Amino acid sequence: MKGLRTHLPKLLVVGIILGGVGLLVSNMLAPSREQGGTPELRLPDLSRTAAAGKRAFDANCAECHGANGTGTDKGPPLIHRIYNPGHHADEAFFRAIQNGVRRHHWNFGDMPPQPKVTEKQAEEIIAYVREIQVANGIRWEEHRM
Repeated sequence: MKGLRTHLPKLLVVGIILGGVGLLVSNMLAPSREQGGTPELRLPDLSRTAAAGKRAFDANCAECHGANGTGTDKGPPLIHRIYNPGHHADEAFFRAIQNGVRRHHWNFGDMPPQPKVTEKQAEEIIAYVREIQVANGIRWEEHRM
């Protein structure tokens, strides 16, 4: 019993270190949204407008923003709470599509304008993104600086 008491503090320190190393390695290997990884995603049954938006998104946005808006190494995930309607209203999406947007939340560089996307397609894309956001618990939150 005395031998165990003598080695217990050392064993605890070794256990804590091994646990920390394991957690660090796990976090390094797991993809994250900020790095363009694909999170677990719930895909809802889409409205007619959002289904058209998915087609337009796949043709114009998915290359950078990923399948279903989950992000890539070229662009951020749109299925992220930072893009909730209280922080990025629909109008912000319209302006980004029409005019491009300067990098401000992520380190992907500036987004160029998307002149091939019509106003109707932009409305449909936004409906698509919003429906996926809602299905994944992203709702309007008051923006606080």
